[in-house]
Amino acid sequence: MAELATHLRVVEETPAYWRVVFDNPPFNVLDAGIFEGLQNLLRRIDSNPSVRVVVFESAIPEFYLSHFDLVGDIRGLFSTTGPTGLALLADTFVRLSKSPVANIAKIRGCVRGASSEFVLACDMRFASRENTQLGQPEVGVGLHPGGGGTERLPLLVGRGRALEIILSANDFDGELAERYGYINRALPDAELNGFVDSLARRIASFDRRAIAAAKNLVNEVSLPSVDQLLDGLNSFQTALTWPEAQQRIQAVLKRGSQREADFEKGWPAVLGSLLPT
Repeated sequence: MAELATHLRVVEETPAYWRVVFDNPPFNVLDAGIFEGLQNLLRRIDSNPSVRVVVFESAIPEFYLSHFDLVGDIRGLFSTTGPTGLALLADTFVRLSKSPVANIAKIRGCVRGASSEFVLACDMRFASRENTQLGQPEVGVGLHPGGGGTERLPLLVGRGRALEIILSANDFDGELAERYGYINRALPDAELNGFVDSLARRIASFDRRAIAAAKNLVNEVSLPSVDQLLDGLNSFQTALTWPEAQQRIQAVLKRGSQREADFEKGWPAVLGSLLPT
């Protein structure tokens, strides 16, 4: 087992098949430390020709990756650039999508906002039917998705459903997410581990060159352009300065975001009545 950074570790099941475990208690908030770990992982993948498939999972059953850090120092994710020339937030997701290995999100628990954008950047998404809540709640806190949600979702689910997901700012359970195409499959929780492990081991048995070539060809017809992603990220940074957004973010924090477990599990439900009308 190898530590990539605080709250993120790699379990090498075989030289070709790695599991990456998010462990940032209590809520697996997507913070600067996790992005640091993902950057380290991508460097390790690029330098290790043996690895063919990576599965991303959570050590905290109720929170896969809950949402973007609202209280920590995340300025470097916008001001520092990665190898693609993009800011680290966008760079991490673009490099994940274009990595020569297959990557799979094995989802249990809450996955919202930038965390949803992380799983959208993965090649495949499999989720617990009973224990999954996916969403892009940014509009409900006065913002909009900025890490690829507005660019990737329409390509997966279509325009109307993408707008429903984004503008409702609400949660989508595993069954509905599967029906919409937000995820590949929702499986009974007891079957999720076995299914993903079997798929990962099968992919790991194939040649990396073939995996990378096939993935590259699919990417050419299915990924948003870098310019589109950059426009979204720049607009998001502007939105963070809007007074309305600051007011709503503070209201969410006051209600219990990143402090109270019950609130973290269901906070999109209160966004429609967050402020007095």
